[in-house]
Amino acid sequence: MDHSQWKTRQTRKLLGEVVEESSAYVEAGYAFALGQAVHDRRTELGLSQAELARRAGMTQPQISNIEGGDSIPTLALLTRLAKALDASLTIDLDGDTSAFSFTAHEGGGPGGSGAGGRSSAA
Repeated sequence: MDHSQWKTRQTRKLLGEVVEESSAYVEAGYAFALGQAVHDRRTELGLSQAELARRAGMTQPQISNIEGGDSIPTLALLTRLAKALDASLTIDLDGDTSAFSFTAHEGGGPGGSGAGGRSSAA
């Protein structure tokens, strides 16, 4: 096959072709979506990575790795992150899609409203 016959995954999907994704590709998407959710909630609270790390009993580079999608945290670590972010973490894994959202606890977040949460999907 020469380069003129290459198609992107997105093009192949749009053409109705079956696109098999490697497990590594899927896991990377999950890690990136989780990292985005952590970043969104952290910035919503006005926290630095260092402050979130302190609250969660971690290091700033560990937070950076999670936010960058470079690591997949354990359930225990996700629990500590949710507590440090004063939020509940909802994980929705449904076939080809996934979503991670932090929902502020009542009275949490900017202005103490505790309303809603942000979601990141893969």
